Amino acid sequence: MIEMNSQHSNSKTKNSLPRVGRREFVLASAGLISAPLLSGVAQAQTVQPDQPMPTNSAVDTNTPTRAAAPAANSLAWDKTFPQSDRVEHQKVSFYNRLGIALIADLYVPKNLDRSRRQPALVVGHPFGGVKEQTSGLYAQTMAERGFITLAQDASYNGESGGQPHFIASPEAFVEDFSAAVDFLGRNPLVDRDRIGVIGVCGSGGFGLAAAEIDPRIRAIATVSMYDIAQAQRQGLAESLDKAALKQSLEKIAAQRWAEVDGAERAMNIGTPEAITASSSAIDQEFYDYYRMPRGQHPRSTTAMSVTSSAPLMQAWSFEHLNWISPRPVLFITGDQAHSRIFSEQAFTKASEPKELYIVPGAGHVDLYDQVNLIPWDKLQSFFTSYLSA
Repeated sequence: MIEMNSQHSNSKTKNSLPRVGRREFVLASAGLISAPLLSGVAQAQTVQPDQPMPTNSAVDTNTPTRAAAPAANSLAWDKTFPQSDRVEHQKVSFYNRLGIALIADLYVPKNLDRSRRQPALVVGHPFGGVKEQTSGLYAQTMAERGFITLAQDASYNGESGGQPHFIASPEAFVEDFSAAVDFLGRNPLVDRDRIGVIGVCGSGGFGLAAAEIDPRIRAIATVSMYDIAQAQRQGLAESLDKAALKQSLEKIAAQRWAEVDGAERAMNIGTPEAITASSSAIDQEFYDYYRMPRGQHPRSTTAMSVTSSAPLMQAWSFEHLNWISPRPVLFITGDQAHSRIFSEQAFTKASEPKELYIVPGAGHVDLYDQVNLIPWDKLQSFFTSYLSA
């Protein structure tokens, strides 16, 4: 059994990791490249809530440089992890408050006691990822442990709608969690007063923001959390360089004018297409997941439009963490994770009840899919305790 070391809120947070200096970066690295302006609307066939996605439905996600495959025309298994024989899987569709169709995977334990309503979890994917990767693995595994779970593609990403695709909208990403709660709350198997959230990487920050304003989220856990907005503003630095921020905003403004005048849409690619001798350890870590068979998926391009960066910079996921209390928050991070700073900052700002759980020997991306390192028992005990009847 893997040894884990948890830090509760009444103990000081140790920080043995060296801090990474400020760097120009979106996720691990940001490369500006051009792509044809996307003109199509990603549409999902309309289905009633709580119903499976029809097998002949498809979603058109137009291509931004690195091709994003359209949704499959069947329910064939297309995940980066093996399908469990202990869980029922359905592809479902619903709309968020902004009118964007969200496509999701619903996981239900086969041995579920259907005589009474059960707790449920919404699981968010990393920034630039899709539900067929990390969030699906978490959703399926937690379903094996007794929870009804839902892993959705964020707005403007994956199979979900939004035009044009590959936009990073803080409002939409936060709203997606509440829309998922709406959907689960209408399911006759779900106790709508016992719904929690797991946010991995970037969705950890957006999930916290959703929990701040949506008290229906009764408990939240983040894993390898990234505050994407803070990363856009200042990378991994502990303080904001206002001059550098203004310079970045000027570049984004210039790009907006260029696109208004007919230029191709510029994209930030979160994960490099190739590794060189000068690539950073962070680049290597993301490359080993997103560009290798381990985690590669055709709909996960890690691309986001350059002009999305400005509204992201204005988002502050940690400023109202005290609004979540008395609902519980669990922060999970690896002791080797370059992103550990975000969990530590959020832990400091959050109110009780809260816990910071450090996984020995784990880096940031290790907690995406390394099942021998992911603290499944901790997640199960947390949600079992706080989502009890």
